[in-house]
Amino acid sequence: MSPTYALPELTTGRAFTTWQADPFGLALIVLLGGLYAWGVARVVRRGERWSVGRTCAFALLGLGTIAVATLSSLAVYDRVLFWPAAVQNILLDLIAPLGLALGDPLSLARHALPARGAERLEKAMRGPVVRALTYPLISTVLVLATELCIYFTPYFETALRDGAVHRLMYLHLLAAGSLFVLPMLTREELLPSWCSHPVRALLVFLDGLVDAVPGIVVMTSGTLIAGGWYGAQQRDWGPSPDRDQALGGGLMLSIAELVGLPFLIAVFVEWRRAEGVRTAELDRRLDAELPTVPAATTAAAGHPAPELTRPWWETDQGVVGERFRRGAP
Repeated sequence: MSPTYALPELTTGRAFTTWQADPFGLALIVLLGGLYAWGVARVVRRGERWSVGRTCAFALLGLGTIAVATLSSLAVYDRVLFWPAAVQNILLDLIAPLGLALGDPLSLARHALPARGAERLEKAMRGPVVRALTYPLISTVLVLATELCIYFTPYFETALRDGAVHRLMYLHLLAAGSLFVLPMLTREELLPSWCSHPVRALLVFLDGLVDAVPGIVVMTSGTLIAGGWYGAQQRDWGPSPDRDQALGGGLMLSIAELVGLPFLIAVFVEWRRAEGVRTAELDRRLDAELPTVPAATTAAAGHPAPELTRPWWETDQGVVGERFRRGAP
């Protein structure tokens, strides 16, 4: 027998003003936020700088999305209506991982931890299990499988009945989304060598198409998801169960497509930043490798002539330098 929840009608006003103090959600936010703040404080105390933009993305988009998913009216009404639960889950699966990844927590940990701790983190990140789970194609399949498993197995209805399973589902969604997003935006060493920035942009575009699949399947399914649970919630307001599920699937699809564009933009921004760093490093290396050629002093004024430098192509050992030397008069 499913328990019933006597809640007032979910109006527009209640959607924005109804909140709950969920201990698990609060603990998760405090834990992640506290660790990030500790890392930023450690970096600043060492005299280094940490991006304010990354901190804001982590706090506002990452932790803020977790707060909305676990503490707002979505969490209050997720056991009475399907569509708040669907929105809640897609926020944890797609948007919260994007915000957390934009904060670059792994690089922050590498800078903030003591040398031994940073070495252990690097070793763990390069381990076979993490490399396998973050492999682009595998992580994409994991995200899709997570969503379909939740809605088309007893997983979801069990989570509605059991608070511990519900909290496990929160972590499952957050972890599955992070396995794809974190390597794409922060840690190149987690990705195979062929996964250059153009390839990443293509993978993110394809992932956006894959993320639309669960919403479409939920919206068009002829079987009610957790029908026994939601059918027992005797409410005289809101959409019918069929309409409720179709609305939830439509919202899942809309949010999945909306988040794809910011994700793609973030990949292009990281691509541009990486190219800027690579170009600056190349310029420094070329400047250091250019030998100076001693010049004879001028007899006219008795002052030494300006020191001359050889053209870069005379010392460059690459293909471009070789072509310039062959073409030089």
